[in-house]
Amino acid sequence: MIQCILALFQLALHCCQITTLINHKDKLKKTEKTLRAIQRVGQAVSVAVGRFVAVGEAIAAENEDLKDEMGLACFEARRAGTAIAQLTDVSSLEQCEGDGRSTVFSDRTGMVKAARMLLSSVTKVLVLADCIVIKQIISSRNKVLVTLEQLERVSTFQEFVQIFSQFGNEMVEFAHLTGDRQNDLKDEKKRARMAAARAVLEKCTMMLLTASKTCLRHPDCESARINKEAVFQRMRLALEQVIEIVTDTRSGGEAKALPVSIYAGIKDFKVKVEGLRDSLYCVSCEAVAAQLEALMEKTEDFTDSAYTSHEQRETIIQLCQITRQETKQLINTWRHAQQLLKAKEATDEMELSILKTCQSVGDLRRELHRVAVGRATELLKLHSDHLVLQALKASGGDGNLEAVADYAGTLTEHKEQLVETCRLLCHISGTEPLEITCIHAEETFRVIGPQIISAAQTLALHPTSKIAKENLDVFCEAWESQLCDMAILLKEINDVFEGRRGDKKPYLSLPRPGKHLKTVKAAKLDAEEQTTIAKLGLELCLLTSDVDSEVERWDEQDHEMVRLCQIISSMAYSMYLFTRGEGLLKTTLDLFHQAEVLSDQGLQLCHILHTLSTQLLDEDRILILSETEKLSAACQQLQVCAKTPVQGKSAIFQKVDSSIQNTKGILTVVVYLLPICNKLIRKCKSERSCLASPQHWREKQQSTTVSEETLNGFGVKSLEQHMANLTFLESK
Repeated sequence: MIQCILALFQLALHCCQITTLINHKDKLKKTEKTLRAIQRVGQAVSVAVGRFVAVGEAIAAENEDLKDEMGLACFEARRAGTAIAQLTDVSSLEQCEGDGRSTVFSDRTGMVKAARMLLSSVTKVLVLADCIVIKQIISSRNKVLVTLEQLERVSTFQEFVQIFSQFGNEMVEFAHLTGDRQNDLKDEKKRARMAAARAVLEKCTMMLLTASKTCLRHPDCESARINKEAVFQRMRLALEQVIEIVTDTRSGGEAKALPVSIYAGIKDFKVKVEGLRDSLYCVSCEAVAAQLEALMEKTEDFTDSAYTSHEQRETIIQLCQITRQETKQLINTWRHAQQLLKAKEATDEMELSILKTCQSVGDLRRELHRVAVGRATELLKLHSDHLVLQALKASGGDGNLEAVADYAGTLTEHKEQLVETCRLLCHISGTEPLEITCIHAEETFRVIGPQIISAAQTLALHPTSKIAKENLDVFCEAWESQLCDMAILLKEINDVFEGRRGDKKPYLSLPRPGKHLKTVKAAKLDAEEQTTIAKLGLELCLLTSDVDSEVERWDEQDHEMVRLCQIISSMAYSMYLFTRGEGLLKTTLDLFHQAEVLSDQGLQLCHILHTLSTQLLDEDRILILSETEKLSAACQQLQVCAKTPVQGKSAIFQKVDSSIQNTKGILTVVVYLLPICNKLIRKCKSERSCLASPQHWREKQQSTTVSEETLNGFGVKSLEQHMANLTFLESK
């Protein structure tokens, strides 16, 4: 699919010139220079179509069920390309006219027909290619499910090792396919759901390994069986969720909508209230009142909570009452305005009432935000020492079932607090993707809590079992990791509330083949080394903030360059968190893997920059290419550094230092390039807009010549607008 998109991009660059020929045929002066330019356009389109069709035919050859459809679409594209090449073959125009052969000058209808056929066939190829990608993901999921069932039934360690090795390879393939698909998704809710499902698969892979090994070592242990079954069940649910997102379906019928949060309810309520001034005789005040009551009912999640203090509860109830009073007053003034026959718009009294109602509901939202964020902050501080997890490990290792039961009760209480807090955060999160992340966090705490308890019970029954101890450690690490994710989520929610962009997501990737069969020893930095590296980390953090600031200045937030820069900034921010001993990157191995993936994203950005440079004038092109070379060199340096194996603590520390230094170098170039590229892209768009103006057309009709540069610059806008409807065109 990537090759298909790249081939399409090359084709699109030349197809925009065909638009020029169609639109400007009547006024083209048939000079030798113009004829040469037209000839080159036709040849370039023909070559680009050939490359694109070659990719499509290769895809068809590998997919028998769509071979005929893809073959027909490729045939139509090739035929259209040939027709365009023939119509633009005007090297000896007089001879062509003498032979009665059609050219772009004599057969405008033929050129239009060929261009339409080309666009139609290209669209068919891309649609079919997208169907194939979806089928690949489904096929990959099916292979994973089959192997998962085999793993669930194994009875010996030797058999398990063999099947798990295969399972690891299949999961990596599935991770690559779904990762690419996640990047392609334009719907933020789907992207968030996909990220959540992939996060489950990532964490459950290690859990599946240790839970299965524990069951094999202690086949008669009921708690070990329960622990293992919960992991397999969660993996199956996550795999199913991925397929639901990819195919845009639900196994149980229609897609389940997100529950309406208080934030969304308040936002919609304010829109309706402010709309009253423009709809004096069209809106039902009963509908506004009913919506308010539905909103007030949702605040009961806060007031009915056992963890909400008396003062907080009273404040929320008081603000709800004020909002009801202001809304009631608004409805009265609205009805009064209706009774005034001469009143065609809102009265001053009604305007004041609208402002007071919006202010009161805004005060309620701020209080709910303060309560939810305050509770989450307190819980994160309370659990930062992980005392309950340590106590469970210790009592399990001592074989003390009674102590395990006591601490299990404490952990269950903590789980309930966290689950409820995630539900409250969901209400005030501010965006639907963050709501989905809150729901994912809530479900994760709900599931992992009992799994930790069953793992601790198994260890207490078999206190000398190294495998049971390892299993408990893995589940405890998953709990700690989710707490770190919750801290990041809390920051994002605050960013949205305070008007900052809160979309910096941690980068997630599934394990590599065999990583958990033969684990390389990972190194953790000690306190002194953490202090030494902290300065570098802070500089890295500042650079990520600079990148985010520059990205926010872009008008096109869905631009491919913006997306790549956001990913690079997010991964660099995770590396910064590592220097503080926080975040998802726990060991130096995690850091090096992150650095390697970051360098790949940087090289993708280089490709985008190269493509941009082809559309620029010489001076601008030289600048972009020069900086692109610097970026490419920094990315390759980081990649080499990340892949180079080292041994010994000193060498590992040096590798950490080099990885962060190289990442800083990448971000420095990115920060420099972002405003320049933004300016150049705006300039290009402005020029195209100017060229498309009626005044320009009149000027061009007065002109007697068309330069080669003009042929290269026209028609891009119409092609981009048409292609923008194809959501799968976003390149990776």
